[in-house]
Amino acid sequence: MTDTTQSLSPSPSDAEPIIRMDAVDKWFGKFQVLTGINLNVRAGERIVICGPSGSGKSTLIRCINRLETVQSGRIVVNGIDLTAGGKNVDSVRQEVGMVFQQFNLFPHLTVLQNCMLAPMRSRGLSRDEAETIAMKYLTRVRIPEQAQKYPSQLSGGQQQRVAIARALCMTPKIMLFDEPTSALDPEMVKEVLDTMVSLAEEGMTMLCVTHEMGFARSVADRVIFMAEGKIIEEAPPQQFFSNPQHETTRNFLGQILNSQHAH
Repeated sequence: MTDTTQSLSPSPSDAEPIIRMDAVDKWFGKFQVLTGINLNVRAGERIVICGPSGSGKSTLIRCINRLETVQSGRIVVNGIDLTAGGKNVDSVRQEVGMVFQQFNLFPHLTVLQNCMLAPMRSRGLSRDEAETIAMKYLTRVRIPEQAQKYPSQLSGGQQQRVAIARALCMTPKIMLFDEPTSALDPEMVKEVLDTMVSLAEEGMTMLCVTHEMGFARSVADRVIFMAEGKIIEEAPPQQFFSNPQHETTRNFLGQILNSQHAH
């Protein structure tokens, strides 16, 4: 590696991963939903997590910002040990943006107000500063003209783009997406995926739970396949799709690719 490329990349590959999960187990009551999860994510890496429903995908990414707590193992995000609890949780949440299946926008606030709220509350920005940032990211997701509308006046695809802008307003180092397109009508899926693709091109560290295999092929550095609470397989997309190693993976891909061709 020459010096020029070294200085451009914020973390050489031997640097501490931005997310590290070591031997993570999680139960809901007597049901073990995650078993022995080991995962390292480098800064700027784009990970797509897929698998059948109930495989623990959403739970896994919800553990990264401590929306779910784990019973054993360690999770270190951006150098901060989440499993140590307390103030660490708040500092990690400031660095990790999350976009859910449901848009979770406040219905009584305008789009602009939805985006200004967290920077003012969590980062202590003034109203003017928060508005500048909010407009910057609404422009970034290509809906600045919707700023004064209320969520109910927007399409689902627009609402999800607002949710992405809202997360970006906290200038996170990591973005988590939990099936961000699964509640959308098919014709709106593309506009949200396009927004995510452009984020990926800017080098945002992203973990995305999705069934959108075209997105996985074009954007992911690695595809992770989960089943029954375990990581069964992980590989670069080309290898993952052309040469899956496990029968479970092959069956899943067969089903999902057939259903996506049918649409």
